[in-house]
Amino acid sequence: MHPFAVQLFARSPDIRYVAVYLHGDLQLAQRPGLQGASAAESDRYEELLVNPTVLLLTRQRGAIDCGGLEYVLIRYGNFYTLAYPLDGGHISLGIEPDADPIPLVALVREVTR
Repeated sequence: MHPFAVQLFARSPDIRYVAVYLHGDLQLAQRPGLQGASAAESDRYEELLVNPTVLLLTRQRGAIDCGGLEYVLIRYGNFYTLAYPLDGGHISLGIEPDADPIPLVALVREVTR
């Protein structure tokens, strides 16, 4: 498990899942016993295709006249996904559906410094 994932799981019970994709290496970690968890293969494609594409598009738009991009928050039916760009990739969190995801942005920022 990536050290970012270890730190994030230890600091918030609202985090269901952590993916770290850096320089072509993808590491996925999930809390055991989750309700409504997506399939591992689905998570893999989310991190290899969907989140990099969403981050690329929103980064480019943000660079035009929006002051850049800090993160993208997606609300699915069973959870939130927080995608946070890093040099060489991204980190994403699956977050409990009843949690407030915004405070977790500061936690990701702190852990990834």
